[in-house]
Parts: sequence; C-alpha cells; structure tokens
Amino acid sequence: MNAPPPSGRGPRRFGWPQRVFSQVLLVQLAIITGVTVLVTGLFLAPLSSQLDDEAMRRALAIAQSTAAEPDIAEDLRTTEPSALGPVQSAAERIRRATGAEYVVVMDRRGVRWSHPEADRIGEVVSTDPGDALRGREVMEIDSGTLGRSARGKVPLRGPSGEVVGAVSVGIEYDSVRARLLGAIPGLLAYAGTALAVGALAAYLISRRLQRQTHDLAFSDISALLTEREAMLHSIREGVVALDGTGRIRLLNDEAQRLLGLGPEAAGRPLDEVLDAGRTADVLAGRVVGEDLLAVQGGRVLLANRMETADGGAVVTLRDRTELERLGRELDSTTGLIDALRAQDHEHANRLHTLLGLLELEMHEDAMEFVTEVVGVHRATAEQVTEKVRDPLLAALLVGKATVAAERGVALRLAPGTLLPDRVVDPRGLVTVVGNLVDNATDAAAGSADARIEVGLRAEGRTVVLRVRDSGPGIAPEQHASIFTEGWSTKDLPAHGKRGLGLPLVRRLAERQGGSVSVAGADGGGAVFTVVLPEALAGPVEPLSEPVPDPATTTTATSATTTGENR
Repeated sequence: MNAPPPSGRGPRRFGWPQRVFSQVLLVQLAIITGVTVLVTGLFLAPLSSQLDDEAMRRALAIAQSTAAEPDIAEDLRTTEPSALGPVQSAAERIRRATGAEYVVVMDRRGVRWSHPEADRIGEVVSTDPGDALRGREVMEIDSGTLGRSARGKVPLRGPSGEVVGAVSVGIEYDSVRARLLGAIPGLLAYAGTALAVGALAAYLISRRLQRQTHDLAFSDISALLTEREAMLHSIREGVVALDGTGRIRLLNDEAQRLLGLGPEAAGRPLDEVLDAGRTADVLAGRVVGEDLLAVQGGRVLLANRMETADGGAVVTLRDRTELERLGRELDSTTGLIDALRAQDHEHANRLHTLLGLLELEMHEDAMEFVTEVVGVHRATAEQVTEKVRDPLLAALLVGKATVAAERGVALRLAPGTLLPDRVVDPRGLVTVVGNLVDNATDAAAGSADARIEVGLRAEGRTVVLRVRDSGPGIAPEQHASIFTEGWSTKDLPAHGKRGLGLPLVRRLAERQGGSVSVAGADGGGAVFTVVLPEALAGPVEPLSEPVPDPATTTTATSATTTGENR
C-alpha cells in the first residue's frame, strides 16, 4: 500500500486529468463551448448590419410613399412653409402612422416644409440633400438635429416629372440598437440550450467510453498494448484472432510458424490464406468442440476456439507433434515389451527343450533343433533384406512382423515386392509404412487366419505401397472420413488422442505430390494404396528378384512410427 502523504505537503494541485473518460469529456465540452460561442458571434456580427439595412430600407420605403403623394408636390409649389400648412400636416400624419422619427419635406433650396419640431420649419436642412435633389435615392445612417438615425432620401417630382424638392425620412437608430439588444437574450437562450444538450451528449458518450476502457488512463492503455504485443509474440502458443466476417485480425509469431503463414496474412479472409480442410474448418468454427485435432503441414495441432462479443473469435494453437510422436513411441515400446515378454517365455521353452534333449543324450536331435530355430530366423530376415534394400524399412518390417506375430497376426511380403536402396526420404516412408502396418495389425488381430500383406515396388522413380489386412474392412461411406483428423474406431491410448495416423500419411503423400486411397479386399479386409512420385533418387537399375515366399514372416526389433487410425 502507498504510504500516507507527509503532513507538511501542501494542497493538491489539479492539472490535466489522466483518465480517458475525463480527458475526452473536457475536450468535448471545450469543443462544444467554442463552437457555440463561435456560432453565436457569427450570427450576431451580421445581425447588426442586417438591422441597419432593414431600417434604411424601411425609411426609404416611407420616403418613396410620401413622395408619391400628388398633393404634397402641389402644396409645395402653391403654399408657404408653416407649422399649420398642408405639407406639415401630411408629413406628420405619415410619421405617426409609420412610426418614423421624422418625415421632412424640403424644396430645391433645402428649406424644410415639415419637421417634428415645428419651429425648425423654414430652416435649411442640416445634412446635404444634393443627391436627392439631383434625382437619386439615398440610404444612409447619419446624424442630424434629432441625433443618429437610419435615413432614406428620395426626390419629390412635380406633375411633369421635374424635381421640385426632396423627402427625407429617418428611423431612430436607438430603436435599431434596441432590436439588436432584444434579440441577444433569445439567441443566448438558444445557444445555452444547445450547449446544455451538447454537454449532456458529451457526458453520455464519455460515460460509455469510460465503461469500454474500464476507466483507464491513456498511459495505461498504451502500456497494456505494449505488454500485449510483447506477450503475444513471445509465448510458445499460437494465437489467431478473427473478426465477425472471418478476416484475420491478429496472428502471432508462433501461429505463423505452426500454420506456415506470413505477417501479410493479417487482414485477409481465413479461407483465402488456408487451404480447404479440417484446419480451416476448426479455425473458422465450422467444427466445434474442445481440444480439436488438426494436421497442418505435417504438424499435429491442438486447437481451442472462443467466441468474442463482437462476433469474432480467438483461436489458440498448440503444437502436439512431438507429444504425439512420444505417445506413439510409448505405444510401440509397450507393444515391443509385450512381444519381448512373449519371446522370453518362448526362449525359456526352447531352452528347456534343449536341456531335456541333452539330458536324454539325444545330441543329434538337439543339434537339429538348434539349427532349425536359428536358421528360420536368419533365413526370414535375409529374405526381407533381399526384397527391401533400404535398411530402415527392412528393420521396420522385421520388427513389425515380430510384434504382429505375438498378437497372432502373420505379416507377409507380397509377391513382387522389390524396393531398391534409393529412397529420397526414408524416414517419411518409414512413417507411412509404420502407420499403415500398425492400423492393419489392429484390424486383423482376432480375425480368422489373421494376416497382413505388405507390398513395395518401384515404378521408375515412383514407389507404390499396398498394405492389405484380413480384418472386418471399412464401410464404403467411411472411406473419406478415415483420413479426417480425430476420426477413429479404436479406444483412446494412454496419451489420450487418436485419429492422426492416416491424416499424417495423407499429408506426407500429398507433400510429395502423391496420393493415398482405401478399398475393400477380396475375401474381406481393407487395402490401402499409397503412391509416392519421385520417391526414388535417380533411375532404378534392374534388380535380381529372389523367389517370393508368401509365408515369409520376420522377427527383429521394431522401428519407431506414428500410426493408428481405424
């Protein structure tokens, strides 16, 4: 916990707030206030000019109406200027009716014939009437004997159209200013209302932003983003984030490695960067469940998908390739241990038999028994190595035959089997053969006359592999499903996952441009055929093929494989 502040510390100084909510609210309020003040000022600035122009046009209109009276021009020519004259009476009537400050009628000399102050009748006007007397209409704001006013001056014409005088009408300028000042409170009220509504909207938006950002400061958000980037790109687990339309939003380094993608995949649709298959279906959510298995580029992946509130999803990927390999090694080791245990019992029985023959002094029979036992194993191992020249594959088949024999299954090489020692990828071929043989052993075990037949032959640089078993076979409608990750008919092993062997076989075959297929065998069982183009290096030289022995079985140590699907 933080220590309390020292007693001598002064009052807290308030500065710029740190929270996103507070900063956004203050910025929005400042913007709204500034915009309101600016709009109000921009409205008031032309309002004064508009009111002045309106007053001058009103004065001009009154002057035009006065000048249009025919009696005024006639009285101006036939009477003298006086407070009781007809011109003064007509002008005052118009002034009172229109609310003008004054209506002044003058002759061509500029002498007033009317005025609100009667004692000024007969005097020369205080402002220059020259433009009006020359026949032009004038609008202006000027000061005269009655003060500042908005004025309109028009020529007064006689019956024949000649200018006999002028009419000047004034609107009190104080009334114009009063109108302007009277409009300000209403305008401010509207501006205040708009400001209040804007402030409320800014507050509500900021509150929503506060909830979405969890009331964090900008520095906290920046630190979280930095930490998130460091975490995502440093963890050894793939993370793929998708938006609601299926586009990739985020792809960390481990996900790029596991999926074989580059940084440019971000922002592109998932189905565009990944080939159609189970991996794309799992990431897109078309296959649902927990700890879903997928095979991508020879890697065994464990995927989990979680939906997000915006309709997207986050998928985590774990590389289980090594774990699956170790699990299958454990299965193979367990099977080999069982085979060795059975071999141990068989070896003990043979020793007891040999001991009995020696005790009975049947020395010749003992020698024949030893020669037969040793010779059979040596002959069968030699037959395998003669037909399968690659040492890894030969050792694998010898070991698998031993394990199969202990389970009551006879493993034979098909007639015509012949494979030279020119395999480009022996380990890949070992994986393919080992998976198929393991599956065939599991399928054939327990069947009548249980047997497996393995055929390997070279056609140019292409290797064709066929593995046939005497098991129950595979229904035609399941021929496509068995190559799907996670599909299996067998019980779970100790490592908890099945359904990966055949998908790996298919991926390895497709990686070399080949194919794998399954069909029913005559008399029951299934036949798997794998074609691997360019699997052999260089042209194949003719080999002397030994006479095939359909009863050949082998006993040797088992090679490590990864297999089991059906």
